[in-house]
Amino acid sequence: MPERKVLRLTAVSAVLGLVLAATAAGLAGPWDGGQRTAERLRAAAPGRTGGAHHGPGTPAPAPAPTRPAPKPAPSAPPVLTALTAPAAPAATAPPGATATTEAGLAAALGPLLRDPGLGPLRTASVVDATTGRPLYGSGDTTPMTPASTVKLATAAAALSALGPGHRLTTTVTADPADPRRLTLVGGGDPTLDRSRLAALARDTARALRPAPQDGAKAPRPAALTYDTSLFTGPARHPIGVNPNLAPVTALMTDAARLDGSAHGPAPRSTDPAGDTARAFAALLRAEGVALTGVPKAARSPQGATVLARTRSAPLSALVERTLTHSDNDLAEALARHTARTTGHPATFSGAGAAVRAELARLGIPVDGARITDGSGLDRRTRLSARLLTTLLVRAADPGRPALRPVLTGLPVGGFSGTLKERYGPDSPGAGLVRAKTGTLTGVNALSGLAATPDGRLLAFAFLASDTPSPYAAQPALDALATALTTSATRA
Repeated sequence: MPERKVLRLTAVSAVLGLVLAATAAGLAGPWDGGQRTAERLRAAAPGRTGGAHHGPGTPAPAPAPTRPAPKPAPSAPPVLTALTAPAAPAATAPPGATATTEAGLAAALGPLLRDPGLGPLRTASVVDATTGRPLYGSGDTTPMTPASTVKLATAAAALSALGPGHRLTTTVTADPADPRRLTLVGGGDPTLDRSRLAALARDTARALRPAPQDGAKAPRPAALTYDTSLFTGPARHPIGVNPNLAPVTALMTDAARLDGSAHGPAPRSTDPAGDTARAFAALLRAEGVALTGVPKAARSPQGATVLARTRSAPLSALVERTLTHSDNDLAEALARHTARTTGHPATFSGAGAAVRAELARLGIPVDGARITDGSGLDRRTRLSARLLTTLLVRAADPGRPALRPVLTGLPVGGFSGTLKERYGPDSPGAGLVRAKTGTLTGVNALSGLAATPDGRLLAFAFLASDTPSPYAAQPALDALATALTTSATRA
């Protein structure tokens, strides 16, 4: 059985590669942040955060040790020779399979979409990922609560506004009027971990050490403050205290987790910035820096000198991490960085408005869309299935290689992220479905890519509201996506 799963994963990877090679001839996208990087990050468990299961009755994953994040692999030229055809060549279909047709899709998906596990309101959109041609729709322009599938919008907007090579930077500054007055300046980086904070303390201590010609006189103690002004507005999400999301602040360590876990629900600090500043002060003292008092919140002075800095992985890798593991903390941070870059307030509402505006700039239909957060935990957010499939087509557009991590970060059915346990070894969709999940109490969604028997790559979105339970809705959604990968799509 494992061999069959690997063959399916190889097949969908080959189809995805062929489509991207065919539609992006001569372009080398940001593959240092590609799916291979996401899988390497998962294997190394470098402090991943977030979680996809936001309803009751879902067990939290076992804690995983935090290790330093590996450096991204260098970019490489395309593995496949670029093709000249506007669409990928058809793969050999398995015996009994026939070409995917609109009538075949309607016949296959219609009955599955009526599954009672999907509740009374369900919508669907299926399009050709290469051409953008609609193949199936049912209420596909109806705005629905998307849950965590809104992270696709957050990711695309961040990549478009900031670029795939952007890094989140945390700094230590010194007051130009008094170099012994230090400020730890939050860079809005939830992936900041203990090892990077320790390295930042070492670099700061090195910068503070007097030059040999200054004599042996010990420097006077330093004072430490911390600056969280990068983000504004309420730190608490409208849902209130919740184990799926820490207070949204520009300064935190390990996403404010208190149990050593790497992703999923977890108890969180109520003062992530203060805790990080106090930990940093202890690390400075361990490096021989004498400090007065305890750290206090304060803005870094105008014209301050940067003594030391630590940077996150590239945004391409952060996007993959956000999508693969449904990282709520990182999604909210990326939405706020998008807001700052595009001139919006770095608040929940400002970030939502910034994401919506960036989607419109990308030519994605936003009529009726409302985005109120970056993670999808807010039930007031509304997106249509057509918006999501159009977004996926944009991510495969040869003219927009910066958006490629939206595709490469998608979890793989039966193999990775939030789909690892949802496609068993006997499922025809294992390895052939790559999709972002969405789960709130009474809301379930799935949006991503599927490879068909005749070698086409389809973008899909299935959204359901008022579902009886995730245990009924998720198998129904998986059946819809699986139907795209089997001969059930014949006319």
